[in-house]
Amino acid sequence: MITNIYDQLRRDEGTRLAVYHDTHGFYTIGTGHNLVANPLPFDVSSGITQAQSDQILYADVARITAQLLVDIPWLTTLQKNDVPRFGVFQNMSFNLGVGGVLEFHHDLVDTQAGNYAQAAIDMTASAWYIQVGARAQRLCQQMRTGLWV
Repeated sequence: MITNIYDQLRRDEGTRLAVYHDTHGFYTIGTGHNLVANPLPFDVSSGITQAQSDQILYADVARITAQLLVDIPWLTTLQKNDVPRFGVFQNMSFNLGVGGVLEFHHDLVDTQAGNYAQAAIDMTASAWYIQVGARAQRLCQQMRTGLWV
């Protein structure tokens, strides 16, 4: 059962302790950590431990969360009062980057207004929804219900 962003990302991204190429060809390690965009201060050529993977994931989530709150300040209210729906934006940012989430204009407007059912519908009208399949379907359900999926 998923009850937090960390477990959700582990499920959605998977975790690999050796360097691999992601779907876009970028060097990646751990739970979807892009080594090109976010180099690590230590050598990962021989792999990492699960503990290191977890530390990287926690740091990635903290970095993405901070950027979300800078770029979309009203999300602070959602972060405090509706963690699963805030988690939708964290998860999408992990996948698309915060800049990618900023392109979801209608979704953001409807979420800010508390119109979560429409926000979920807005999410379905995107290339992202088609590209990520089941992950997007789960996040739309999470937006609609306010429950971790």
